[in-house]
Amino acid sequence: MGVTTRRAVLSGAALLGGGTVAAAAWLRKPAPTIYTPVAEPQVLLQGMTALVPTEPPAPLPDFSFLDGDGAQHALAEFAGKGVVLNLWATWCVPCVAEMPSLAALAGRLAGSGIVVLPLSTDRGGAPVVKKFFASHAVSGLGVWLDPKGSVAEALHLRGLPTTLIVDRQGRERARLEGGADWAGADVVGAVTRLVG
Repeated sequence: MGVTTRRAVLSGAALLGGGTVAAAAWLRKPAPTIYTPVAEPQVLLQGMTALVPTEPPAPLPDFSFLDGDGAQHALAEFAGKGVVLNLWATWCVPCVAEMPSLAALAGRLAGSGIVVLPLSTDRGGAPVVKKFFASHAVSGLGVWLDPKGSVAEALHLRGLPTTLIVDRQGRERARLEGGADWAGADVVGAVTRLVG
């Protein structure tokens, strides 16, 4: 038969009191905050002040890329035209953010002898780009591909997106690293001046 001592009673009371204080403190805690991810993160797009002129204008290395049907092309095919060469990917957040304004730029440059050439570096190729264009309602841009990253390597890109402004002689005139607002009022004038 057990003997109840004063020490056992005090220990039990202390445990009961401590448990009651802890339970009361827990009940007074505010409800935890639940964070839900934003569907499309906000990206601050740069203006044309981020466009860095290439001085002197630099000849570009030889490189090839693919169209949406898998046919091989070279930049030399655009000789005599200005080119806005944009390297991007569907998984790149700033690339996704700038793509609608790049499509708008292509429309504004139509008939000027300047083409917008978005080269996707997605390994999935044309189906991935076509699906992206359809789901983001991007129109007016061709499907151009650099799935092995050979163009990005030849141009010594540091990241995506990167855009080069290429003049009518096939030389790099300016480069912009990061997402940009290509629909700004000053863009057509800046591109036209650089292309010559």
